[in-house]
Amino acid sequence: MRNERHVVPNPNGGWDVKKPGASRVSGHEPTQAAAERRAKEILRGDGGGEAVVHRRGGGIRGSDTVPPGNDPFPPRDTEH
Repeated sequence: MRNERHVVPNPNGGWDVKKPGASRVSGHEPTQAAAERRAKEILRGDGGGEAVVHRRGGGIRGSDTVPPGNDPFPPRDTEH
């Protein structure tokens, strides 16, 4: 199972950082951007993984791999 943290809207306002299957949230922030930063901090401290950001309506807005995670779609940039 890959290491993930999801940024989801909290029904009472703000945004939560949740680990799939966890009963409690890992963090709560007033803005989506702050919650995304927090999710990435948690993942960096836990060996990397995937930060999955949801929209207010519940759909997935996007995701970002936090090193040293395994990016399923690594960039193909050949410039160094």
